[in-house]
Amino acid sequence: MTQQPQIKYRHDYRAPDYTITDIDLTFNLDASNTRVIAISQVKRVGDSDSALRLQGEDLTLVSLEVDGVPWSDYQLEEGALVLNQLPENFTLKIVNDIHPDKNTALEGLYQSGDALCTQCEAEGFRHITWYLDRPDVLARFTTTLIADSARYPFLLSNGNRIDSGNMDDGRHWMKWEDPFPKPCYLFALVAGDFDVLRDSFTTRSGRDVALEIYVDRGNLDRADWAMTSLKNSMKWDEERFGLEYDLDIFMIVAVDFFNMGAMENKGLNIFNSKYVLAKAETATDKDYLGIEAVIGHEYFHNWTGNRVTCRDWFQLSLKEGLTVFRDQEFSSDLGSRAVNRIDNVRVMRGAQFAEDASPMAHPIRPDQVIEMNNFYTLTVYEKGSEVIRMMHTLLGEENFQKGMQLYFERHDGSAATCDDFVQAMEDASNVDLSQFRRWYSQSGTPVLSIRDDYNPELEQYTLHVTQMTPPTADQKEKLPLHIPLDIELYDGEGKVIPLQHNGHPVHHVLNITEEFQTFVFDKVYYQPVPSLLREFSAPVKLDYNWSDAQLTFLMRHASNDFSRWDAAQSLLATYIKLNVARYQQGQPLSLPLHVADAFRAVLLDENSDPALMALILSLPGENEIAELFETIDPEANAAVRDALMRTLANELADEWLAVYLANQNAEYHVEHAEIGQRALKNVCLSYLAFGDSEQADKLVTAQYEKANNMTDALAAMSVAVAAQLPCREALLAAFDQRWHQDGLVMDKWFILQATSPAADVLARVRALLTHRSFSMGNPNRIRSLIGAFASANPAAFHAKDGSGYQFLVEMLTDLNTRNPQVAARMIEPLIRLKRYDAGRQALMRKALEQLKGLDKLSGDLYEKITKALNA
Repeated sequence: MTQQPQIKYRHDYRAPDYTITDIDLTFNLDASNTRVIAISQVKRVGDSDSALRLQGEDLTLVSLEVDGVPWSDYQLEEGALVLNQLPENFTLKIVNDIHPDKNTALEGLYQSGDALCTQCEAEGFRHITWYLDRPDVLARFTTTLIADSARYPFLLSNGNRIDSGNMDDGRHWMKWEDPFPKPCYLFALVAGDFDVLRDSFTTRSGRDVALEIYVDRGNLDRADWAMTSLKNSMKWDEERFGLEYDLDIFMIVAVDFFNMGAMENKGLNIFNSKYVLAKAETATDKDYLGIEAVIGHEYFHNWTGNRVTCRDWFQLSLKEGLTVFRDQEFSSDLGSRAVNRIDNVRVMRGAQFAEDASPMAHPIRPDQVIEMNNFYTLTVYEKGSEVIRMMHTLLGEENFQKGMQLYFERHDGSAATCDDFVQAMEDASNVDLSQFRRWYSQSGTPVLSIRDDYNPELEQYTLHVTQMTPPTADQKEKLPLHIPLDIELYDGEGKVIPLQHNGHPVHHVLNITEEFQTFVFDKVYYQPVPSLLREFSAPVKLDYNWSDAQLTFLMRHASNDFSRWDAAQSLLATYIKLNVARYQQGQPLSLPLHVADAFRAVLLDENSDPALMALILSLPGENEIAELFETIDPEANAAVRDALMRTLANELADEWLAVYLANQNAEYHVEHAEIGQRALKNVCLSYLAFGDSEQADKLVTAQYEKANNMTDALAAMSVAVAAQLPCREALLAAFDQRWHQDGLVMDKWFILQATSPAADVLARVRALLTHRSFSMGNPNRIRSLIGAFASANPAAFHAKDGSGYQFLVEMLTDLNTRNPQVAARMIEPLIRLKRYDAGRQALMRKALEQLKGLDKLSGDLYEKITKALNA
């Protein structure tokens, strides 16, 4: 057993004793052995007797010089190079060797296919050379890349190209200079042979920026949408935030082997090819919108992350929460605001709330970490974004933009903290955010309990609001938060009743700041139907005793589209909970007619946006259903969801078919109106699949065979698998035969196989480990097969015999040494044992103990396993 990893605490932060102002890097690139020459200008800023401690891992030291003289006063320790007796200012030259082809963890410099590329966030640069690998050391980088010109014709790095040339031995070189100081986590290089899509963008100040997207040979026809998304991002950031791009060139490189979605390295974004490549035959509407969002996200980091970076990794949400908010606003401004809001909220309720209730619960600004890679979480990103959104709600767009400007004025070119951001917002708006700051330090999902009463004689309506945040694994005591609660009141005809008290208008966003609060509204001439937590104005759970009549009323009359969807979800939640209890007691499952009628009214409303209708009509997924319960019963949840699908399928059979047939498009365009139509059509098809199986089999087969786009083909195959239609095996086989050579497309197929409700799904998943398209070396394949089974097929993964847990143990044992980051992301469903019955808990604990006993257990897994076992 290796030494236990150590906990790092936020309150232990101290500024470095040395800083590096400039670094000149030279890479002699070769897959098996790359020589790195790093020449740094180092300056002491701390005590005169302090040693310089540089981080480095998996490096072979060749030579070491200080001011041109070999330096012998140093020690090599595990993970560090320590230099002593150094002058105040000096030039440090380190020469070392690394081996990209052996780097399966995909951190630092590694091989992706035939190319070489880097991933340095969070702590990957230490796998390239010894350095002050921390985000508060900002240096200007100059990089020279030397490589075989036939194998690596393109040599890319951060900044602007300043020089290049050919050598006599068949090699060539290129030199890059980044004029903006940056931390080493933003360093990037790529060497390889690619197809290139070129374009340009003229900034609002009239500067021409060259745009280049690099993709594997043969994929050029799948890069156009990425370029369109990039140009839209650049234009939007200028128009909405007043932020202009600052280099002469912006590059994106798509690689197949990547642990994350994408990386915002200054001027050279490296992307998982999943978020770049798209054409109608290979990518779904969801893929297109995902590419747009991720390209926007990484581009927006140029200011919120690169120009202003994090002082330390505990401040990760400073850049990520803010940039997720920006990419969500970008998607909403370009597309449907309601649809985007609903999609974001589904992630919060189905996945982030579960994280809050898990052993890994943490605030958006964590107080302690063992392995920083474990904190690239939904809490830091998605809940972090919700915290920014609440600030935007409290301040308004104008004051929020003033706060952004002040933030950049104060911190451009430096490393900042979450407190710095909130302070800028507070100072620019004169809004007191002192209590609001608790969102940064308090973990867990608050619960807002709301009760109301109405006095018809006084025409007075009263809301009684209680807030409570349950204890979490990391924090037992909780304090009241500042929660913005957006409300609206309706009369019996669906008209909005103005909010007023003592003759004064009341803003529709109420400030909940205490444990108990009461709000009284006057001149309420009719017993109102309240719309609560409109737009999901805070990341909280809402406890209010809705009647079915109120919810069906809101589904029809709410002025806010999100509220219409939310009412449908609440109506379904009532009967999901009721039916889960019935299932557990062996009673028959049922759905009242008025619920089906409410859905029928939505389906037949010709004035509604089809994309919104599709979302309102969709049942919550099994992971969303799980969050309705303290103790999760995966088997019951799956059975109830299946029963509700079949009930609605049969009750509305004629309507589903009519709307399905009315929403057919001959051509395929990536336009929001058509995307909405396809979404509605395919929701109808999903219900039809659970109705008359003979009719459904014909409809599904016909849609698959006629489909001229991946959205419709995949939808047909998905519903065939979900409803276990007779045609499913033929469709799966046909898809495999056509696409087996395209890994990204096959990821969709692997997900379908892994999430099938079939009784033999685990045996199938095991068999697919040897499929011609699968590789344990590729994170996308791993996530699509193993990850989808563990996280998106809860009924099968949580099988009572523990077979799902044992399968995951086997996979994690392999990944522990192969790719610890991917392993740590994959283990999440296994560490949430406290949410399950005693039998499953015992089996999950046994599996975790088995993993804990692994030789050379990675820090990534160690942290999660120990927290789960100690919870």
